Amino acid sequence: MTLQQLTYMVKIAETKSMNKAAAELFISQPALSSAVHELEEELSVQLFIRSQRGIIVTTEGENFLSYARQMVEMAQMIRDRYAPDGNRANKFSVSMQHYSFAVEAFMTLAEEFRLNDYELAVHETKTAEVIENVEKFRSEIGIIYQNDFNKRAIEKILSDKELEFVPLFQCEVYVYMAAGHPLAHEKRIKLEDLLEYPCLSFEQGENNSFYYAEEMFTTYKYKRIIKADDRATMLNLMTGMNGFTLCSGIICEKLNGDGYVAIPLDTDEKMTIGYIKKKRMPLSLLGERYIDILNTYA
Repeated sequence: MTLQQLTYMVKIAETKSMNKAAAELFISQPALSSAVHELEEELSVQLFIRSQRGIIVTTEGENFLSYARQMVEMAQMIRDRYAPDGNRANKFSVSMQHYSFAVEAFMTLAEEFRLNDYELAVHETKTAEVIENVEKFRSEIGIIYQNDFNKRAIEKILSDKELEFVPLFQCEVYVYMAAGHPLAHEKRIKLEDLLEYPCLSFEQGENNSFYYAEEMFTTYKYKRIIKADDRATMLNLMTGMNGFTLCSGIICEKLNGDGYVAIPLDTDEKMTIGYIKKKRMPLSLLGERYIDILNTYA
């Protein structure tokens, strides 16, 4: 088994086509098919099924690819880190729950490299997709939170996917609302004070589990709950309906504007903001720098 063979298998899985993979790898289709056959013979497993709709990855193939992607990514990271400075690739991708400070940190990272060539990607998305993106190597890092309620469930999910959670900082729980909200001038707010106002929550799609929720106190019996998909809609609902959400209190006025306030919730509960990554895989230079920037928000 060689790194080249692993690279071939990953590309086939990405394109779901032997012809497309061969074209992108700049080799002939028969040579690629031969490489697949040789590896399947060596491992005594079938990695792919050829069908009229293209290539289908078998269950054994999915297991194999989880390791192959990690090896290919690791090899690329070694090349990036130790290539001559003039040829070093500046590539980085991060996925995150809906945190404006994490987006702002990404912008700071991009600004630092504005005079260099780079390929950066940021995905502000659902919790399950943050985890999947890191698992599938679409992102090097994923930004999520843990608390006493979801910690065991999240860590079990991460462990099953060969991922780990690295804490960054702990923070109190805040109520985030429009500056014109009737409770906006309170010093602390109790949950029962919020009962007459809509609770805003980010939609988690098919993975609508309490453990995947981005907000604290998801099991609390709110009278009114509104689900939203993005921060812009959430902010509009705060302004137009006196809605609120629960967050870390780390607010980015540069992105969200100055028409909102974060007031401490009257609770002893804490949130731990952190990042997820592949186990035993070091961060790239850009990944390390991004984490350094995030730590300034502690």
